[in-house]
Amino acid sequence: MTCLNPLRILLPLLLLAACAIQPVNGAPVETAARAGGVVSAADPRAAEAGRYILNAGGSAADAAVATMLALTVVEPQSSGIGGGSFLVYHDEAADRISTYDGREEAPAAATPRLFLGPNGEPLPFGEAMPGGKSVGVPGNLRVAAMIHERHGKLPWARLFEPAIRLASQGFAITPRMHGMLGGRAGHAGMTAWARAQYFGADGPKPVGTIVRNPELARLYETIAARGADYFYTGPPAQNLVRTVTTAARNPSSMTLGDLASYDAKERPVLCGEYRRHRICGMGPPSSGATTVFAILKQLERFDMAAMRPSDPAAWHLIAESMRLAYADREAYIGDPDFVRVPSAGLMDPAYLAARSRLISPARAMRSAAAGTPPGAPRVTAAADGEVPSTSHFVAVDAAGNVASMTSTIEGVWGSGLTVDGYYLNNELTDFSFAPEIDGAPVANRVEGGKRPRSSMSPTIVYGPDGEVRLAVGAAGGPTIIAQVAKAIIGVVDWKLSAQEALALPQIVAIGDTVRVERGTALEPMIPALTALGHRAVAADPGFKANAAERVGGRWRGAADPRSEGVALAQ
Repeated sequence: MTCLNPLRILLPLLLLAACAIQPVNGAPVETAARAGGVVSAADPRAAEAGRYILNAGGSAADAAVATMLALTVVEPQSSGIGGGSFLVYHDEAADRISTYDGREEAPAAATPRLFLGPNGEPLPFGEAMPGGKSVGVPGNLRVAAMIHERHGKLPWARLFEPAIRLASQGFAITPRMHGMLGGRAGHAGMTAWARAQYFGADGPKPVGTIVRNPELARLYETIAARGADYFYTGPPAQNLVRTVTTAARNPSSMTLGDLASYDAKERPVLCGEYRRHRICGMGPPSSGATTVFAILKQLERFDMAAMRPSDPAAWHLIAESMRLAYADREAYIGDPDFVRVPSAGLMDPAYLAARSRLISPARAMRSAAAGTPPGAPRVTAAADGEVPSTSHFVAVDAAGNVASMTSTIEGVWGSGLTVDGYYLNNELTDFSFAPEIDGAPVANRVEGGKRPRSSMSPTIVYGPDGEVRLAVGAAGGPTIIAQVAKAIIGVVDWKLSAQEALALPQIVAIGDTVRVERGTALEPMIPALTALGHRAVAADPGFKANAAERVGGRWRGAADPRSEGVALAQ
């Protein structure tokens, strides 16, 4: 595979992915169905890396790892080996679904007061994020090694080949990356390496500039040869710890022991039934499975199919269900190794039926408070600092194995710190800064060795026939859950293709505000939503989803038309 310059080959790649499809509003509707596999990712070069591995005989797990490694190179602002991920994996031969937790972890020395100021009050997010204090122990390479060992087919080193070529031969700065460099120049260019890599005398290097990353290429070559342990116990671990503990802003307490002791974990799969479809996702510390399912199940008593996406009444119901589900998310989800999370109660059909009865087709709720699901502990709801960024990708191989994986460094450009050619996450700001409210503990408070709550929602949907129907996920902080739920409603209720479902306008309802995507068919619905009692406002799009669906025994990829992403058939 040769280095891919988006300015020269982005259009051909899009055309290849779309395979002569018909456009709607300038966006592709669907990729061609193929009997083989498919990869969908937020960057064409990362999708090509995954497809390269599939064509070499790799499994969906192999392709997912290769895609993650390539994204570290070409989409460093959003994800990479300096961060963490969740994976939902369908093993076709075993007829088994598994979920894997590669979420970042707080250093052992971290305390609930980590993000409190001298006055005992939570720090402003802008003060807490930059530098070392916000960096969690990265999990991506540990979880990559775990899924490769359990589900891989190709040798470990083979998975690094596309990313090494991209890093060593060079890649072009895309319009999206350029915009994120310009919008966050001080943060993106916090380190001398980053300034030399992405900036010139007049600011960010222009779109189309070829940049190379020999530091990351060398690191990849060594990890490919020596395994993930080298990253966690060798010189890369020493470099990482030195970087965060000597940071000019907010130095960290992280130690070499924190890295050496980090483990990826297989977590219990959470599944529930919605209109004869089985919805399966990632459990805590992800809030994805419980919250996505709650949004759907609370809508099940309504005839969504009859309302269609052009009806404000449909979006009113979706918004109300979101408000209820997000309220429970904030109250109860945390790291299950530290707090008792009532996952079964949050997905209990009887509980969700009771929550659904709070939804009126005629009027918005005055407020949406957390309920009391079966098994709920006494905790207090608290918001976290999760912000939009992240990257989702889907890989399906010819045997029918499916990987739905979401990877992140949290905010755009993470903590701003760089080491060995990659950015480090600011994942610890996903914790709730306040450890308790009114004397009750906050489930998502900071604790040493704990993993912060996440909205990452990699999901696999099984049809009434028991076969995988859809694999989907998104990027965008707390909006991820809303994007995934909307996509499933589009496919299941409105019988849209996955591509059409991703392209639907987005609504996000958290708390007492309903945000509708500016410049879409939802914006003219604001008066109707307001008349129903909503505080509805237009919000700029920041959405980025990827999916694959099985239609008639063949796989079809989908990529959000708002992004630079594509889906490539094997």
